Amino acid sequence: MTVSVIIGSQFGDEGKGKVTDFYAAEADMIVRFNGGNNAGHTIVVEGVTYKLHLMPSGAIQPNKHVVIGNGVVVDPGVLLGEMEELARAGHPITRLSVSDRAHLILSYHKLQDGIEEGLKGRLKAGTTMRGIGPTYQDKAARWGVRAGDLLDKDELRRKLDIVLPIKERVIRGLGGPEVEFDPSAVYEECMDHADRLGPYVEDTTVLINEAIEQGTSVLFEGAQGVLLDIDHGVYPFGTSSNVVTGAACTGAGVAPQVFDEVIGIVKAYLSRVGTGPVPTELEDGAGTHLQTVGKEFGATTGRPRRCGWLDLAMVRYSHMLCGFTGIALTKVDVLSGLPTVKVCTEYKARGRTLRVPPADMSIFAECEPQYIELDGWEDPGTDAWRRAAREGLGALPPNWRSYVEFVQEELGVPVAFVGVGPGRSETLDLR
Repeated sequence: MTVSVIIGSQFGDEGKGKVTDFYAAEADMIVRFNGGNNAGHTIVVEGVTYKLHLMPSGAIQPNKHVVIGNGVVVDPGVLLGEMEELARAGHPITRLSVSDRAHLILSYHKLQDGIEEGLKGRLKAGTTMRGIGPTYQDKAARWGVRAGDLLDKDELRRKLDIVLPIKERVIRGLGGPEVEFDPSAVYEECMDHADRLGPYVEDTTVLINEAIEQGTSVLFEGAQGVLLDIDHGVYPFGTSSNVVTGAACTGAGVAPQVFDEVIGIVKAYLSRVGTGPVPTELEDGAGTHLQTVGKEFGATTGRPRRCGWLDLAMVRYSHMLCGFTGIALTKVDVLSGLPTVKVCTEYKARGRTLRVPPADMSIFAECEPQYIELDGWEDPGTDAWRRAAREGLGALPPNWRSYVEFVQEELGVPVAFVGVGPGRSETLDLR
């Protein structure tokens, strides 16, 4: 039995879908514990690409028990749609459990999200406009609608009768339209979801803990990346949930000591969608190379990602918060063909050397990355990458191996996994 948690160490988009799919082959249960359908996890299997937003990425592996924990905010329509898409693609979900404590994204949350984002000015975070933030707001305000409410129709109607007039005032107060929500219409919308989603709703906290006690191998899958964490990330330019390892405890209802390993996903360069400082961002030919060769467009938004050199100051900070026992280094193949590869190891700002990102965004915006330059390598070709996935590091150029070893030594964490292409089989398992 192994209980593992997978965390994105940067701004998201590190390749968590591929890594989760890979590790899920050895797990019996896969648990998503934070975020909502603002996440976009991509898996490529035998040339077919799957993009999941709510469903745990391990769902592509056959016969897995997939669980959506209480820390996730759930758009019922999106979840049901993903189930249908997977079934059509030959991957029917045979075992799904949704926490009765998970909060639901409803139509008024999406309306509120768009209005708020339009008012934020320079504080705008580049939200996906999917209602994630307003749903977490309602959760904190203690008037949110939870998945368990779908099972108690009388209580749901009583809750909507209280919440909807409040939401009307909030939206009008934000300068939005003069809306009047019909409680009966919203109730019927929920009931449509209840009929189809209700059979999967249960107390997943008990479910997960009982599975661990019985020796089940459980894999916890996070969304987004540590630098987007609501407490520890680039506030206010991040996400609305916690992303660090501790969020797996609160977002699924387990104790910290259950984890055997914490895998930090590190993309071999940096990318992000959204606003806020990115010290290593490139606007030259190298940046164009990373964006083009890496196909850096958001899986959820489709927006082009901002790209830059690997920032180990960020990853060091993520390791400090999360306690990585292993690193999954992804998309190293994208760096092929660059004559020089740079890695940021620390920053200079206001006369100081900073080993991790500062909390003050005005200081972070002034951070000058301090680089180590490494020799690049030619692209050995797709066949060579796939051969390396079978034979190991020795099948690849020496400079490529030096890059992997440098990352490992700088962080003091073993590289357990290296991705050398988008496909499931294009993976070096160094454990």
